[in-house]
Amino acid sequence: MNILLTGATGTLGSRVLFSLLEFHFQSIETIYLPVRKKTSVSAKERIAKVVSSDFTTDFVKNNLSEILKKIVTVDAEDLLNPTSFIGNNRIDYFIHSAGFVNLSTDPAAKEEIFNRNLQFTKDIFNTYQKHIEKFVYISTAFAAGNIGGLLDNDYSKIKHGNYRNYYEASKHASEKFLLKAGKDCNVPIQILRPSVLGGNINENPNYFLSKYMVFYLFAKFFHNSDSKDAIRITTMAGTGLNIIPTDYAAQVIARVISTEIQQLNIVHSKETNMIKGISKILKVVGFTNFSFTEDQINTSTGFSSKLEEFYYETIGIHLHPYMNSKPNEWDTQLLESILPIPSYNLVDYLSETVEFAKLNNFRSQPW
Repeated sequence: MNILLTGATGTLGSRVLFSLLEFHFQSIETIYLPVRKKTSVSAKERIAKVVSSDFTTDFVKNNLSEILKKIVTVDAEDLLNPTSFIGNNRIDYFIHSAGFVNLSTDPAAKEEIFNRNLQFTKDIFNTYQKHIEKFVYISTAFAAGNIGGLLDNDYSKIKHGNYRNYYEASKHASEKFLLKAGKDCNVPIQILRPSVLGGNINENPNYFLSKYMVFYLFAKFFHNSDSKDAIRITTMAGTGLNIIPTDYAAQVIARVISTEIQQLNIVHSKETNMIKGISKILKVVGFTNFSFTEDQINTSTGFSSKLEEFYYETIGIHLHPYMNSKPNEWDTQLLESILPIPSYNLVDYLSETVEFAKLNNFRSQPW
């Protein structure tokens, strides 16, 4: 089996790499990993850091020498020239995990977000469609937009413009392109959609995450603030956030690629209530001077403090649409038939993941 995985240095992509190696170890002949080089670090050195990190799985640590024989690191600049590194080999699974996560709602950001998500997906699919047996696209559960209610696994019939940001819109547009292009080219397409990624729940170290995003940014903002100002946080009583442990999502992806499932949401069956979750986060970081409101707070309505103004002009711009989303329910019957969702208290898990991040100074891994 030959696999090509993009995004192997990313938060999810690195765990997908570990899970693929463990779940398909005997059948993997080669796993190609296209990676961008950094100014002082080559692509090969970046992958070496990922697989030799203290945060890899025990399986990877115990089989590292054999694993390194299966890995072919590819300079990302060669990605659109496949014959330069695969020769005449076929790719059984092209897993596109790399993505540009930018939650901006600024129209000036739209072109870059669509170029780096939709156009790049088009480019690689069109380049590889004659070289692959199956294309697996890692999207986001939030590609459905802010529609509320029960969400099943089929997003192909969703037609609206109610996206919270250009990231969601670009991911959904990529899904629609792939489903059509795959049918036209007779290439099987699989779309897998994790929700917000949280720290590990099964793999050591528990609660580890390689890069702190979304609700971690909220925690970091208040952890780093020395202000004692009061702040009103806008959210709705019924709003929740769907969070799934990264190691669980990666394990599902490794298992499901060999199935005929075309679309799958990798989500928790329940959302974490925003008010309860935020209260726990702020308790962990030691910030107490806050209250909740359903009122819109912005420049026109006025701010009650400098901290409140700073919040709504920085991370609040990106997080506000999720803090006030319509409540969702998630159909996880198919997901749980693949791998049961771990049982844990949602709010306690949230506070424990933030506690872990706090102990590590919210420091992302330098991969």
